Amino acid sequence: MIIQSIDRASQILGLFSLNRSMIGVTEIARSLNLNKSTVQGLVRALVYIGFLQKNQDTRKYQLGPRIYELGTILAGSLEINQKASQPADRLAKKIELLVRIAILDGDSALITLDAYPRSQPFIFRQFGLRAPLYCTAVGKALLAYLDRETVNDYVKRTELFAYTPTTLTNKEDLMKELELTRERGYSVNREEHFLSRVAIGAPIFGREGRLAGSMCISGPPARILGDDHEKLVQEVKDTSLEITRHMGHFSEV
Repeated sequence: MIIQSIDRASQILGLFSLNRSMIGVTEIARSLNLNKSTVQGLVRALVYIGFLQKNQDTRKYQLGPRIYELGTILAGSLEINQKASQPADRLAKKIELLVRIAILDGDSALITLDAYPRSQPFIFRQFGLRAPLYCTAVGKALLAYLDRETVNDYVKRTELFAYTPTTLTNKEDLMKELELTRERGYSVNREEHFLSRVAIGAPIFGREGRLAGSMCISGPPARILGDDHEKLVQEVKDTSLEITRHMGHFSEV
């Protein structure tokens, strides 16, 4: 019963997203196929420990401050964030582009750190944003360096949804793109996730050469795919190698 309650509570928390920030008891019950009395009990417990809070205007529930506190602790304690923070910040200011750090989490890339250039107005650091593996630079840089069996399983079970007209939706084309990524040591997102947004990514390795995460620079197509493309590619590769060394892996990657 305790394990079932924890599982149901985690399912409730999993319903929240940037596009679904407030949810009512009836909606939760319907989404999880639970009766309202069960949901009310679970919600009361989550409110008590600070994981949820009730919005007095809408009478719906939203994530509580304890979730934010734990997320901040996690972001600050991740080794890859600690080791990548200074190199990423330095690169962002040097090339005046957004730099992102990500780790593999399930079938997506979880953004754990954003570094902004001086020229960009301050935006709160959006820890926890997820990116598809098959159509983003951080995602491809992760996917390309997983073992072949894992990649094949991912490709088989994943629907390659077309976010834009340039998204790779053919699985053979995706496999070729991943092979090219491995050969050249970097990935490219050509407006495949969002229009007018492209990126260059590279893997980050940890001790004993284990894949630890990935990084990318992101910006407008004219800037990243233009005359400075090769220079930017080298900046990404150099920075990913620097972070890799900080993570404890010193062989050439």
